[in-house]
Amino acid sequence: MGGDNAPKVLVEGSVEAVKAYSDIEIALVGNEHAVSEALDSVLTSGVSKKNDNREDALYRQRIRVVHADDVIQMGESPARAIRTKKNSSIVIANKLCKTGEVEAVISAGNTGAAMASSLLYMGRLAGVLRPAILTIFPSKTNIVTIVDVGANTDCKPEHLYQFAVMASIFATHILGYENPRVAILSIGEERGKGNDLTISAYPLFESSGLNFIGNIEGRDIFEGNADVIVCDGFVGNVLLKFGESAFGFVAHNLRKKIAKSVIRQIGALILKPVFEEIKRDMSPEDYGGAPLLGVDGISIICHGNSTPAAIKNAVRVARRLVLDNMNDQIKAEFSKKSGGQKE
Repeated sequence: MGGDNAPKVLVEGSVEAVKAYSDIEIALVGNEHAVSEALDSVLTSGVSKKNDNREDALYRQRIRVVHADDVIQMGESPARAIRTKKNSSIVIANKLCKTGEVEAVISAGNTGAAMASSLLYMGRLAGVLRPAILTIFPSKTNIVTIVDVGANTDCKPEHLYQFAVMASIFATHILGYENPRVAILSIGEERGKGNDLTISAYPLFESSGLNFIGNIEGRDIFEGNADVIVCDGFVGNVLLKFGESAFGFVAHNLRKKIAKSVIRQIGALILKPVFEEIKRDMSPEDYGGAPLLGVDGISIICHGNSTPAAIKNAVRVARRLVLDNMNDQIKAEFSKKSGGQKE
């Protein structure tokens, strides 16, 4: 029930997902009447309008509705909300994962509540000090993973190290990087540049066995100079929100400038396919949601204004994490390298 256009957009994305992946089933958690009404509407006239009734029935068999009385609103305090709204959609969804009825949870609602609920009901993987949110950025040469982008605003060096380990496993098993290059996001390339956190983390990364290439600066992100970029959640969240707004700002200014001249408008028409390609490359919806790494389950956090395509791709990411046993990979790595560390 979370998100700017719930439940319709999430239902549409779910239907698209079951159409794309024949090996998944989806539980839609929310107000039973509202969700069922949206599901019936989508299957009969929306994204599924090209299918006959038989196909719609087959898709419907793989989607069930789980009733939830409450909804945690975007402005609510996460900690208070999950304590007082135990029948909210996000809490019930995470309880389903805890009991093994589902293997992954996807939410486009209150990010703090989604994270807190996953941590409370799924718990942490053995050896993980703090879960972290990972996101993906495009660059000139590769796909870059950035962690943490909002789960932890105050970190210790060992937290950054663990974020790097988990993100490296993600980059290896999900993105296919053989030996991902890991960097610390700082204000200079020299090992002595940065704040106390980044300076203290540097020697820990050097001795970690990771493919550590040192510090990088913000300008290096879109250059593709690293595969995994590590920072605390305060810096990462500011970076994420700035990146999300950058394309919209550029597109807005292009439209204004193009509108000033007929010649420019003709040129823009010729270049329209190029603009569309760039838009697709920069669109966050193609990369799905942001995994919360380190919890004992799969938790995917989506943007509040996610489109059906974004929800479908979040399902794709969740499915891949389950099939590739992502959490088993993290537990195995920490049993070798991080066992015994304390918060």
